[in-house]
Amino acid sequence: MLLAVDVGNTNVVFALFDGREIKGRWRVATDPRRTGDEYAVWLLQLLQLEGYGRDVVKQIVISTVVPRALHNLKVLAQKYFGIDALVAGEGLASYGFVADVDEPRSLGADRAVNAIAAHAKYAGDLIVVDFGTATTFDHIDFMGSYKGGIIAPGINLSLDALVSAAAKLPRIAIEAPASRSVIGRNTEDQMHIGVFWGYVAMMEGLISRMRSEIGRPAQVVATGGLAVLFGDHTGIFDHVDADLTLEGIALLGERAASLA
Repeated sequence: MLLAVDVGNTNVVFALFDGREIKGRWRVATDPRRTGDEYAVWLLQLLQLEGYGRDVVKQIVISTVVPRALHNLKVLAQKYFGIDALVAGEGLASYGFVADVDEPRSLGADRAVNAIAAHAKYAGDLIVVDFGTATTFDHIDFMGSYKGGIIAPGINLSLDALVSAAAKLPRIAIEAPASRSVIGRNTEDQMHIGVFWGYVAMMEGLISRMRSEIGRPAQVVATGGLAVLFGDHTGIFDHVDADLTLEGIALLGERAASLA
């Protein structure tokens, strides 16, 4: 089995794959100071609760946008699984596509593996929207080349900034407003409308501009923590694929195994 590790700015997600099927997934807050031993205490117990021993893991692939977290995850792989982890974008786990941008080396691993998975699953030009600490919009053309994109503040960051800067505004949950009215009658309703429908308007505007610039039909694929929420309440997305990043990591593992 393959253990895919997706290290984001907010969370680290571990997923156990049997072929293309996810058998288990576990999430922990990202902390570059967390040692390999600390990861092991937590992860090995969770594997055992799902009925798996460490010996079922034959390959580990790490995708990270937090360079400082990489060393301790490599220690985890070597010390507790006896495996030299592959790193997305390096060696046998190189991306295998053209990054047609000014600085290809600056492309984040999460966006790269999203591009790999999206092109493998969906035809034609694609716009991949990933809800994370930042919300990214990426264009992958019909040949699978990465053509560029947009980085916008994540909705949680936007809400945190609003609440921190305005002393009398309460902290609210990120959820769809109770009605489709955009004229709120109390402070919390007005905040929900601004955060939710304001973000929808931003996405609609950016996606419309991207489609116009691409000049060909482009499907929109959403992934990340809030993709389901926005997918349930808007018609922006053609596909909501919560596991896109993990599936891209697994595809890198498949490719690396075939080359080894």
